[in-house]
Amino acid sequence: MGSLSGILQRPLIAAAAVGFASFSSSDFSPALPSSKSSDSHLPTSTTLSDISVSKLSNLPFVSRIRVPLPNVNIPIPNSDCNSLYSSVASSPALLKLYHSADLGKAPNPTAYKRVSLSPSVPDVSYKWHLPEPNALDVSGKSDCSSTKMRTVVVLLGWLGAKQKHLKRYADWYTSQGYHAITFTLPMADILKYQPGGKVEDHIDSLVTHLADWLEEEQGKNLMFHTFSNTGWLTYGVMLEKFQKHDPSVMGRIRGCVVDSAPVAAPDPQVWASGFSAAFLKKHSVATKGTTDASESVMDVLVDSKGVVAPKPAVTEAALLLVLEKFFKVVLNIPTVNRRLSDVLGLLSARQPSCPQLYIYSSADRVIPAGSVESFIKQQRRAGHEVRACNFVSTPHVDHFRNDPKLYTSELTHFLEDCVLTGPQPRGQNRSWFPFLALVWCSVAGSESCVCEVNGLVLLLRKA
Repeated sequence: MGSLSGILQRPLIAAAAVGFASFSSSDFSPALPSSKSSDSHLPTSTTLSDISVSKLSNLPFVSRIRVPLPNVNIPIPNSDCNSLYSSVASSPALLKLYHSADLGKAPNPTAYKRVSLSPSVPDVSYKWHLPEPNALDVSGKSDCSSTKMRTVVVLLGWLGAKQKHLKRYADWYTSQGYHAITFTLPMADILKYQPGGKVEDHIDSLVTHLADWLEEEQGKNLMFHTFSNTGWLTYGVMLEKFQKHDPSVMGRIRGCVVDSAPVAAPDPQVWASGFSAAFLKKHSVATKGTTDASESVMDVLVDSKGVVAPKPAVTEAALLLVLEKFFKVVLNIPTVNRRLSDVLGLLSARQPSCPQLYIYSSADRVIPAGSVESFIKQQRRAGHEVRACNFVSTPHVDHFRNDPKLYTSELTHFLEDCVLTGPQPRGQNRSWFPFLALVWCSVAGSESCVCEVNGLVLLLRKA
């Protein structure tokens, strides 16, 4: 793929300037985002009681992380589930190791140094998050717990995503007993993309580390959770590298969750919408969902069904127009088009045989719901087991924040049925699933959702 540094950088910077004109400099406040902001994340706390240092350090994966660990034996008194701190929490190195182990392979330490935990950690391309202590069965007697500890969920972020945005998802997976990796690509590296550059280095590093982890012992598996077309295309590049260097890895991928994707074609309008949303963030119309026409007081567009879609501001409309014209040129450059076609072809026709879950919304202003549904039909025709849930009114990559109960219930059932129980023969009778899907959505208390499994569509609305 030819260098995009000179092609992309100047026009996109100019386009970004148009976007930034849509809001004043007073919007750049150092204050933390509110809980309704798409940039917010859910703080979590972890109890480190009820698990000893020796047991923690003997866990298969922890023992292989080359991070300085003090040779201490700290007794941990019994405590109830509300105790958030114990004497072991006073060890900063252990706390840093357990919560988010950086994947860089540091040299063996000659001596232990006391490390102070800084509240501000620089954003990196990927981080490894270990399972929460209270989700672990250190006795090793539970088959379910053993399977979780041998599975790592790889979270591939959307365009413009940062580690703090993916942390809420990683926290949920680690609370269930899984390892999790959060992977993001810095916007600056994407805008200056060139073959052999930082973007490819980031992906190669992750692929290599995952391959090494899988080789350490038998029984380890992967699961992927992708966000938007950027995360989905990153997944395709990783599959390409696995197939080239070690095809056996494909058989160890137990499932894939696709959030707010895909559009399986180089569509200039989709790319323009994605970059516009990344530039404008919460000021973009892409971060707004849909409402009923009778409840709206905004400047909106109302379709024939009475569904309200927010209308983009004049400056955002101008930015979208500039970006769309720009990507009509860029996506038709032969080297760019050829590279995208290779990755999209793999994702369309040569995916692993694992089950797939698609989470999307009819209100998504970046990825059209029709494109997702068309791809789902294509995957079913290819013989894949595919599940889907349409959140109907939630915006792009914001389904979890808007409806966490429904989102986590979909993930829970997918993990229990596809990851923990192992691969199922194709064509197996799952007549019981529609009833369970109905129960899950009812418990979640969602205003409305559309759940689909093996061709059966359930449209649920709160009375």
